Amino acid sequence: MHPVDVLAHQIKPDRGWKEHLGEEFSQPYMQALAEFLSSEESAGKTLFPDSAHCFNALNSTPLDQVRVVILGQDPYHGPGQAHGLCFSVRPDVPPPPSLVNVFKEIQSDLGIPAPDHGCLQSWAEQGVLLLNSVLTVVQGQAAAHQGKGWETFTDRVIETVNREREGVVFLLWGSYAQKKGKHIDRNRHRVLEGPHPSPLSAYRGFFGCKHFSRANEWLREQGQEPVNWGLPSKADLIARYKKS
Repeated sequence: MHPVDVLAHQIKPDRGWKEHLGEEFSQPYMQALAEFLSSEESAGKTLFPDSAHCFNALNSTPLDQVRVVILGQDPYHGPGQAHGLCFSVRPDVPPPPSLVNVFKEIQSDLGIPAPDHGCLQSWAEQGVLLLNSVLTVVQGQAAAHQGKGWETFTDRVIETVNREREGVVFLLWGSYAQKKGKHIDRNRHRVLEGPHPSPLSAYRGFFGCKHFSRANEWLREQGQEPVNWGLPSKADLIARYKKS
């Protein structure tokens, strides 16, 4: 099987994305990306997340259920962390600093105590698309796969949400995500921008932004259910991962 076919096969056919994104896999940029990823693996490099979770954001959040989009940059590059959702880590891995700050803002904004883990899978299953701009990375090498084609593909994902959905809330944290948001029609969707939750910038306005309550307020105005920004317990999630 050609590397691009292997890649395309990872997107589940019943999530609504392939209908709009399937043609991307025949484009030269995607064929080059697939061959690059194959060569990286052939060279013995460890890529994160594993191939089964590369498109976890799309597979966890069907297109017709997208209500909120959070844009990240690259997957985490430490062992066992990345599982295909931006900012999220597997439940048995300590939350990284930026995610700790996200939880601090949620507690300040909504009074929800910080969870005992950093797995955001339950957000994804409520219609929160947790999309990184780049979907793979090399172990120990931050941003190793930037500029290889993923950015074009994830632009198409954003364009698809912008075109096919109505009244979506986009949370754009930091200049990178805000530049990525150029494809969003702000007359049809709600865009909330602020500093990145990184310890380097969170005190410049991420803390106190109240994006989580503001997102839920917008959803209610659209006649939609608010997102439960709380998370299940670590024990519940780990038990669920073992079954899956």
